[in-house]
Amino acid sequence: MPSEARDESGHLIRELHGVTLASLLDYLVAHYGFAGLDERLKLNCFAVNPSVKSSLTFLRRTPWARAKVEELYVRLRTAEILGRPRP
Repeated sequence: MPSEARDESGHLIRELHGVTLASLLDYLVAHYGFAGLDERLKLNCFAVNPSVKSSLTFLRRTPWARAKVEELYVRLRTAEILGRPRP
């Protein structure tokens, strides 16, 4: 089951065990870039003068936006671990 995918340490990906928002965002930016994140999530923090610092500030203050970013991370990591096409 995709929601039961586990990382290298055996932790469930969906629980985000030990994953900080900063490392999660760095991972997504490295994979998709800011333009790719904006395309997938439609958040202005990725479209207008994007930076990791400004995006972190916005995401820490906006729970619904943070949830969208975390959900994309979980889908991407799950796809990688299970060897499926990436979202």
